[in-house]
Amino acid sequence: MRMRLTGRGTGLLVAAVLLYGAGELAGYPLLRVLAGAAVGALLAGVALAIRRPRVAVRRDVFPDRVERGHPAMARLLVGNPGTRRQAGFTAREHGEHGAELAVTVRPLPPGGEATYHYELPTRRRGRFTVGPLILERADPLGLVRRPLPAGDTATLWVYPKLHPVRALATGHPRHHHDGPTTDDSLHGSADLRDVREYVVGDEVRHLHWKATARTGQLMVRDYVDPDHPRFTLLLDTRAKVLSENEFEEAAELAASLVNAAAMAGHRCRLLTSTGEDLTTFGGAQAARRLLDVLCEVAQDPAADRPMIPMSLSRKGVRGGCLVVVTGRAGPDLRGLAVVRPHFSSVYVLGVGTHGLGMDGLGVHGVEGVPRARRVSAADAAEAVNRWNELVS
Repeated sequence: MRMRLTGRGTGLLVAAVLLYGAGELAGYPLLRVLAGAAVGALLAGVALAIRRPRVAVRRDVFPDRVERGHPAMARLLVGNPGTRRQAGFTAREHGEHGAELAVTVRPLPPGGEATYHYELPTRRRGRFTVGPLILERADPLGLVRRPLPAGDTATLWVYPKLHPVRALATGHPRHHHDGPTTDDSLHGSADLRDVREYVVGDEVRHLHWKATARTGQLMVRDYVDPDHPRFTLLLDTRAKVLSENEFEEAAELAASLVNAAAMAGHRCRLLTSTGEDLTTFGGAQAARRLLDVLCEVAQDPAADRPMIPMSLSRKGVRGGCLVVVTGRAGPDLRGLAVVRPHFSSVYVLGVGTHGLGMDGLGVHGVEGVPRARRVSAADAAEAVNRWNELVS
């Protein structure tokens, strides 16, 4: 990067020009001497700042994944590999949303090292690039500075804030020695639980022809597996339903729910109205992948996009519990009736502070969607409390 004059240096240069002009016009040698002194100070600053700091710089971010509002630290290791004393300088870094962080590095003796720690801002959810580090050399009077890029960049993932959530326990006993089963079967199961009416998406190989002939309707064998709880969450990303602040609350609620389900060992599927679709098995790695998606998810400004994506009824993990996180202002939920037969339980969690509608706060049914419950709350914390009361 090029050398730059600071505000003080620019003012001094302007003053030097004015003093010299006034000295020439008025015939005062003192003014010309002052102008020369000012220019000399600027040239001395250039001579001091032009030398590049010969240091080895390494910066680490730990942890690289944090919840919003939790501390994230950067560790700066500066070493002087040369045989001369290294003058001090300033290391600057651009953080979240243009915020600038500055670290004053002390002079280093030959072969010396110094470690500095500073906190990174985590006020907003998102995936942020930390760096590159800018080493800034300046003169003692602060007239000239020379910024130089150094080191690699690092990535900081700021997750939505996580609230303590009770994982939903799905399933019912199959045999006394086999333990619980899921409410809906996974394809390929071995034990027959029931014979039920055919639903679009069921495998044709499971058709029960005798029952079909007897009832006059397509009937299928319903198979069950041992304990394989399934949890599907749909996050409404339509900007017309949630304001920016309400969407952050919805993201917190969604992150809290999928994190609790994944850590409880449930198979999880995360979808958004804009098309994100991630299916995972349970465990800490699954929770991390889900939170990575919610770290970067953004609202969709399209006004005509439906809340229910087509992929929810076509493929992926189905059965178990479906949770829809949306606004509290009464979005159109009629599309849920199409996917309702694929899930044993359906919950709609609405957050927001406006457009309360007729049902107000609390737990209600969903019109047009049988055996579905709707929870309305002002924010994520309140919605989590109501959810915990509902599933406990």
